[in-house]
Amino acid sequence: MKKSKLLLALVIVLTFLGGIYTGIQFSSTKPQEKPIKSGKAPQSAIKPQTKDLPKVEKAHSKVLIGYIQDFRDPNQVDYSQLTHVIFSFAHPTKEGGILLNGDSALKNLRTIVAKAKKSNTKVILAVGGWYHISGGESYPYFKAAISNPNSRTKLVNELTSLADRENLDGIDIDFEHPHSKEDAENLAAFAKQLSVQLHSKKKELSVAVNSKINAVTLTEIGYVQYEPSMFKDVDHVNIMAYDGQWDEGYNAANLSPYPFTEKIVNYWSKLFEEQNISKDKLVLGVPFYAQPKDPKIKQVSYGAIINQNPANANSDTINMNGTTYYYNGAATMKKKTNLALDHGFGGMMIWELGLDAKGSNSLTSSISGTIKKATNTPVKYYAVVNAQ
Repeated sequence: MKKSKLLLALVIVLTFLGGIYTGIQFSSTKPQEKPIKSGKAPQSAIKPQTKDLPKVEKAHSKVLIGYIQDFRDPNQVDYSQLTHVIFSFAHPTKEGGILLNGDSALKNLRTIVAKAKKSNTKVILAVGGWYHISGGESYPYFKAAISNPNSRTKLVNELTSLADRENLDGIDIDFEHPHSKEDAENLAAFAKQLSVQLHSKKKELSVAVNSKINAVTLTEIGYVQYEPSMFKDVDHVNIMAYDGQWDEGYNAANLSPYPFTEKIVNYWSKLFEEQNISKDKLVLGVPFYAQPKDPKIKQVSYGAIINQNPANANSDTINMNGTTYYYNGAATMKKKTNLALDHGFGGMMIWELGLDAKGSNSLTSSISGTIKKATNTPVKYYAVVNAQ
């Protein structure tokens, strides 16, 4: 009995000692855990593919540019409706100088600058135009000034200095019109040189251009030529999409009808696409005056037409002063504005602010409202590029 109790006790002691020994052996062979350190979590072995973000159509701010002649009362303009006002004109001399129409013009320019700045409207000075202050067309004066490197440089420096001195936001080139390849090349050289000067000072450069379309045949005209590379150096290309009444013999109805404007928009859109130039530089010009069927009678302003009868805002023709006048009423202006915006143009241009009606029948307000309505659209999203 004692033997069996001793044997049982021995077995228990040996079992207990064996457990301790096994535990010691397991502890000595078990790998030690490393202390946790703060830092980046380990990257997964499966790497997700990088996808490009969707391309988004950016909403460009559209311009409304209005020319104003130097003799107009600057206090009559609603600058809040405009992004730019272009003071017209500085006249080039053949030697590269510039002339303004006396002290009254300079006073008006300074008043415009002061008033426009309050509305954050930019003020630009136009050089050129159709008529020259010294008499006759501006073409021979401008041609001579930009044909010679010395006079061209002088003209660039004169314009830049005037822009600095009068706190202007830029210069508009209104060379009417380059008639040859040589003219086009000289104009391009002038624009490039002036662009370098102005852009270095954070100022803008625009150029007024012929419509390049015959109002009767609706085909491209060849007697006005441009070097397309020039358009890369300017900020705005203001298309004078009017005065078609002189094409193929006088016809007042061809002043600026909608089909004529359609062809103009299509021509410039195609040209800029072919040249890989942003169409946002293109600005469609519209007339604020009426052309008489009888050429012996003077043009009249849109404002004069509305003063006779406000209902005339809804039409494009009127019998007045013993003749029929052709013009663009509010509905046509809205239609043209949408046409330009639908083709990716940068905005609209007005010739000329002093011809507008006042109040609710203002064409400036009509165009401005159409631009705002057309550009307040939801952002468009396009297909993801290189998505996996």
